[in-house]
Amino acid sequence: MSYLPDDAFRDPKKPKPPSMGRIAVWLFVGGVGVYLVISGIIGSLS
Repeated sequence: MSYLPDDAFRDPKKPKPPSMGRIAVWLFVGGVGVYLVISGIIGSLS
């Protein structure tokens, strides 16, 4: 039985889409960043 990697069927000109785990990590990191920026703005105003 031969194994062909997923890249054998993919068009080489199209980039690989990001995985769901990577999207979840970026959403979490972005949420923490937005929280820090907003809390910093509120802290500097008060």
